[in-house]
Amino acid sequence: MMVTVIRRLLAVTILSASLFVSQAQPEMSSVAKESKPYKLLTAGKQITIKSSKQIKHVMLWTTGGNRVVEQREVNNSSFVINIPVSQKTFFLMVGLSDGKIYTEKIGIRE
Repeated sequence: MMVTVIRRLLAVTILSASLFVSQAQPEMSSVAKESKPYKLLTAGKQITIKSSKQIKHVMLWTTGGNRVVEQREVNNSSFVINIPVSQKTFFLMVGLSDGKIYTEKIGIRE
């Protein structure tokens, strides 16, 4: 009888704690996602990056991990990449003059 009471008390305590923790977590919709300060324009095997801030460096690599383009010291607000390989999806990294680095997965049409 005493074991049953302890089990029920323990179950109520765990349930109460889990409800409290789940309510304390912020919802994804309430967390603001930072917008990126650049735009990508694609035309065939060419990608143009236009930024509101100075672009410091750009790197593009395949989903298999092979580096396709790496350009440092761009120091411009736009940059054009001509893709020399036949691939449809890539990872892009853009480093800006304020020190922020943005990465994203992109797809192109040939």
